Amino acid sequence: MLLENKIQEKLQLSLFRFIDWLNEFGPFSQDQYDFWATGYGRWAKSVYYQNSVVGTFLVSPLVFMDSFVPFTRSFFRKPSRFPIADAHFAMGFAYIYQATGESVYYQKMVDQLEALIKSRCPGYKHYAWGYPFQWMTNAGIIEQGTPLITSTPYVYEAFHTAYQIDRDEKWWAILHSIAAHVAEDYHDLPQNFHSNACSYIARDKLKNLDFTPVINANTYRAFLLLHAAHLFENAVYKELGEKNLNFVLDHQQSDGSWYYAAGKVDQFVDHFHTCFVLKNLAKISHYYKNDRCQQAIDRGLQFYRSMLFDSQKLPVPFAKKQRLVPYHRELYDYAECINLGLLLENTEDFNPDFYDRPLLDLLSNWQKQDGSFRTRKLWVGWNNVPYHRWAQSQLFRSLSLLVLQKQKIKS
Repeated sequence: MLLENKIQEKLQLSLFRFIDWLNEFGPFSQDQYDFWATGYGRWAKSVYYQNSVVGTFLVSPLVFMDSFVPFTRSFFRKPSRFPIADAHFAMGFAYIYQATGESVYYQKMVDQLEALIKSRCPGYKHYAWGYPFQWMTNAGIIEQGTPLITSTPYVYEAFHTAYQIDRDEKWWAILHSIAAHVAEDYHDLPQNFHSNACSYIARDKLKNLDFTPVINANTYRAFLLLHAAHLFENAVYKELGEKNLNFVLDHQQSDGSWYYAAGKVDQFVDHFHTCFVLKNLAKISHYYKNDRCQQAIDRGLQFYRSMLFDSQKLPVPFAKKQRLVPYHRELYDYAECINLGLLLENTEDFNPDFYDRPLLDLLSNWQKQDGSFRTRKLWVGWNNVPYHRWAQSQLFRSLSLLVLQKQKIKS
């Protein structure tokens, strides 16, 4: 294992440098989708989805700026605060508090949770979260504040992590509300007698959007509902979660991979979405024994190890691409491969290659002088703009959990 004393010390130093940077930088950041959240960006994407030839001409300036002058996004959109990032930061501070016992980190966790309470989607009976911007997809536009099944489960995990620490009934009540939202507010499209495909967004926002089942979205809902079924002893949640799980298992490809979506669109296989699917299945397997689920994990991991790492044992962004990819490596991939490896520790599926080499590369090449991490390794140079949602917060959570699981530390 790489985590010998020198690496442990380097990891701890890196983590506290990041915290110092975050304290100064604050909770707002630019985002990977900044260019695409502008009026022009949404329009250009909509044209691209209808006519790829004309659309390519329209989106090319944004792709160029994103790839070669990413700092220019601040000219087009102000920094935002993202619930998905606050949830990851909350979990990261919770892990550091557990590792150090220092109350300052507990308070930071609480501050993040209080921010999440304020940023919940308005107009809904139950707690739910989405994006603070309009998002153009190939199915149509998703409005700001729309509940997303790929965001809300992270907030659920953050409140559950806090509840495990302090048993605060306030967190428990919010967990109940989130579970009810996920069970009641999403559309289920029956596939067969044992399988449903859930919607990516809340049911009431589907009116003007095409319904395209997304694989990782179904794993998030399956995880949350099966976890809530176990936590609250709720048979309805269990039945709903099982049907979403079966949808995911039914759509695993013969090589062990999953396309991003079911159907004819978005037939790509990338690193961090593959991690999303595998990590949710791994979480499910911790408390829900299902032979078919375990077989899918085994096959998925075989594909993942062989097709989404290079000869240096470092993560590569895509196994199957749909279009030109103007970068070599992605911070999000590093964050999620470490997270997946930690989930699989103490199981037969664990392999130290999940995070040994990526961790060493991160600590050696990705952290900047100010303590933040580079976002992407481009064809030429780096994207050094820190995005909390993509993936400063995810990496912080992963590294914090790594420290907690390996040793107790002192700040």
